[in-house]
Amino acid sequence: MSRFEDIFGQPPAVIAQAPGRVNLLGEHTDYNDGFVLPTAIPQQTTVSLRPSGGGEFIVHAADLASESRFGRDAPPGDHFAQYVYGCIRGVEASGTHVPILDIHVRSTVPMGVGLSSSAALEVAMLRALRDLLSLDIDDVRIAQMAQRAEIDHAGVNCGIMDQMASSLADSSRMLFLDTRTLERRVLPRPAGTELLVLDSGLSRSLAASAYNMRRAECEAASNALGIAALRDVTDASSVDSLPEPQRRRARHVVSENRRVLEAANGVDAEHFGRLMNASHASLRDDYEVSVPTLDALVEMLQSHPDVHGARLTGAGFGGACVALCREGAAAGAGRDVIERYRRAGHVGRMLVPEPEENP
Repeated sequence: MSRFEDIFGQPPAVIAQAPGRVNLLGEHTDYNDGFVLPTAIPQQTTVSLRPSGGGEFIVHAADLASESRFGRDAPPGDHFAQYVYGCIRGVEASGTHVPILDIHVRSTVPMGVGLSSSAALEVAMLRALRDLLSLDIDDVRIAQMAQRAEIDHAGVNCGIMDQMASSLADSSRMLFLDTRTLERRVLPRPAGTELLVLDSGLSRSLAASAYNMRRAECEAASNALGIAALRDVTDASSVDSLPEPQRRRARHVVSENRRVLEAANGVDAEHFGRLMNASHASLRDDYEVSVPTLDALVEMLQSHPDVHGARLTGAGFGGACVALCREGAAAGAGRDVIERYRRAGHVGRMLVPEPEENP
């Protein structure tokens, strides 16, 4: 794996990191101004950079063995570099000149499985620029700028959860976040537990188009109910007046917000696990963002004796699942479930805890 020095011939001026995230509860609620409960994962994205004095920005993505070059006013064609470009333009829009840079990116955050590798890249890039340019911006502002970079320059109409989690969360606790007000609390996980994250091996090829459709359906439901966002539903039965599929989409968001609030008030591991199981059923049946193979993996997790509860995490249609396990048992449960999953003809892998063979 290349280092900054290997590519650019000298050491970087600044090195910054940011983690990926897994969402424990609160799926598809952030763009409805709702509540979420993510936590950071151990894997990190590292951005190293220094002013180059050259005529164009150079971004080398070590994990992709790919390089992108672009000018200040010429967006890059490479998708990974668009996130970096968006961060640079965001800093310049705030009134600070960004010099031409050599940039090296390395990441252990799994890509394309719903663990926010893009948010980790954005937050790490903005942290590096903050250090290099002595910017007076806090971690909340970092998250907000990262979100704008993704929306405006990578073309993803995302909510704020991923960037807030990458910027503010740690891997030992949960971040309870109100995505409307950005009020937040750092909370302990239920006592005697640890997390397990598995990659289903399914490509999320439908996730982007379905995500946009679900957003539109939720906005239509809010308009029909005469409220700003589904977060403002005060009587759960009011969604029953909506036509399908808006009724089911709204029912998921309303029930998911309640699950997050219940968990944030403090519940034991078994109760938390039941909330995760209910969340998956709602995502499967009301929000319709799961697929049979993903459901099968979740069911295998839910039936394991060391697992309190499990659900898909991320946009859905493939990607990762998260489980709350008995402390000390996550790795063993992960190996058991992946072996069973592979015997059923599927290809999956354990991501958290990181397998011993991973660097």
